[in-house]
Amino acid sequence: MIDSRRALPNFAVACTCLLALLMANLANAAHAARPRGRFKVSYNFTGGNDGAWPMNGLLASGSYLYGTTSGGGASGNGVVFRINPTTGAETPLYNFTGGADGADPQGSLVADASGNLYGTTTTGGASGAGTVFEITGTTETVLYSFSGGSDGSNPVAGLTFDAAGNLYGTTSQGGTSGNGTVFKLATPQSGGSWTESVLYSFGTGTDGATPFAGVTFDAAGNLYGTTSLGGTNNLGTVFELVESSGWTENILHNFADDNDGSVPYAGLVADASGNFYGTATQGGQGQDSQEGGGTIYELTRSGDSWAFTTLYDLPGWGISGSYRNVLLDSSGNIYATTHCDGEYDNGTVYELKRSGSKLIYDSLYTFTGGTDGQYSFSNLVLSNGKLYGTTKFGGKDTYGAVFEVTP
Repeated sequence: MIDSRRALPNFAVACTCLLALLMANLANAAHAARPRGRFKVSYNFTGGNDGAWPMNGLLASGSYLYGTTSGGGASGNGVVFRINPTTGAETPLYNFTGGADGADPQGSLVADASGNLYGTTTTGGASGAGTVFEITGTTETVLYSFSGGSDGSNPVAGLTFDAAGNLYGTTSQGGTSGNGTVFKLATPQSGGSWTESVLYSFGTGTDGATPFAGVTFDAAGNLYGTTSLGGTNNLGTVFELVESSGWTENILHNFADDNDGSVPYAGLVADASGNFYGTATQGGQGQDSQEGGGTIYELTRSGDSWAFTTLYDLPGWGISGSYRNVLLDSSGNIYATTHCDGEYDNGTVYELKRSGSKLIYDSLYTFTGGTDGQYSFSNLVLSNGKLYGTTKFGGKDTYGAVFEVTP
């Protein structure tokens, strides 16, 4: 059995290896052109009541952006916040106390039709194993507290709605073998409470382990996701869950740290044709035959099977690649961030632009690690023609920043 506790990455120190820095300089030589995006910092976290160290990106809903910080707040246990993208004003909506209400939110948020927000905390709750929560205005309601047993523990990803309003997600640990779960929270019936059920518990490892991303539906109601470890090579998987008298798992791809990449922390994003796109944080062929900094890949359905294709090998090294879901625009262009490649080894914002059957890499911004931010573990959202995301560190007070890039 894989010990998923040892598998959790140390994001704060992932870029300090001297050998990795030397490799990064070599790999980035192919992308030395000046970034073309117009960049500005929309908000600097102070580490106080406004929060600190955002571990994910943002949700664009209505006229605002919403997100979480993993630390800071009145009790130092994280914050749910709102950003006005026009003025850059930040409003803390809820400060986690670290008790039964949860602590250390690391996943993205989703909103229902009424504007209520839903997310997860990695720790805290009744058993200290994390929660699923709802924010209505500035009021938090814990919908479920994980026990740390067969129901799962330590969710680090966001949630997904189905058409009936049920919530689906993953836990990075717990389950019958300790390697994580895929779970469902059913909406309350007749004034009752939300009910959790485990759809799939990752087993001894070959079926995947330690999912860091959430799940995605296809048109038929099947669920798709990734595990950061496990599989044939213990380098991660892409999986499918099909419901038929219970949920059955199918492995669609076992990462091999070859040209396919390895260790996918990001989940899957569907295009209009039902193809899925994802990222691996390391591996691939890299640039100029150097070690790869991760890949962008596509899964295309062919009858009853899926074809895996590596679309692009990112520059960089080791685990410097993209940690969160990519953003697809209507033209099929791909936008994302990287953790710590780029000229200054502090991360980038980039676009992969469609040109016929090819994707052309275009650097939109390279972080310096100073007041502009450092180490982006963020997805990107598009609002009024501008891209928004977060950096975990850097910014004016070193507690992270919300940034804006105009492509």
